Amino acid sequence: MTVSAIFFDLDGTLIDTAPDLAYALNTLLLENGIEKKPYEVIKPLVAYGGKALISMGFDCDRSHPEFVKRHQRLLHIYIDNIDKYTFFFDGADDLLRMIKERKLLWGIVTNKPQNLSYLLLDRLGVSPDVIVCGDTLKYNKPHPAPLLYACAQLAVLPKNVLFVGDDKNDILAGRNAGIKTVAVTYGYGNVEQDWGYDYSIDTLKELVKWI
Repeated sequence: MTVSAIFFDLDGTLIDTAPDLAYALNTLLLENGIEKKPYEVIKPLVAYGGKALISMGFDCDRSHPEFVKRHQRLLHIYIDNIDKYTFFFDGADDLLRMIKERKLLWGIVTNKPQNLSYLLLDRLGVSPDVIVCGDTLKYNKPHPAPLLYACAQLAVLPKNVLFVGDDKNDILAGRNAGIKTVAVTYGYGNVEQDWGYDYSIDTLKELVKWI
């Protein structure tokens, strides 16, 4: 295929944000006199957002009278420490540099809220050609709308795009949009063949070789 653009999921694909989300949750738990949770327990829930972290950390559902307050406090802690321990996955720097050298377009398509996504990308000093967040449109992944919107913004055809992600919803969104998908095995999801991805990689360095 002729690749005109490459889109990436954010958390668990291009950037490892789990350490800072774990830090935020454990800080909140300690504030409430609750023992910290192991990183290994927190990491798999990162893909499901802050509300999932609150449910697990406090062993409560969204009907709990303190749920909203706890979630808001979690977000405040995270925002204040959004780049404390976050880092690019191995090979990301070389990959983004090569994309620029080859004059390819690239973007972020994430379910992360817009305010957090833009703040994090700004702190890390990266400027994608397009950013589509969880609250940019009415629908988010696995709906194809965010990916198709990104294609429209860059005036590229879906058939000439690769979408790289670590979650089943990433792969479903790509398939629904008619975009070739690349599943990364190092992310937060446990990649399974029945997701229907087109390719899989163990590191971003493999994608560098393709380009």
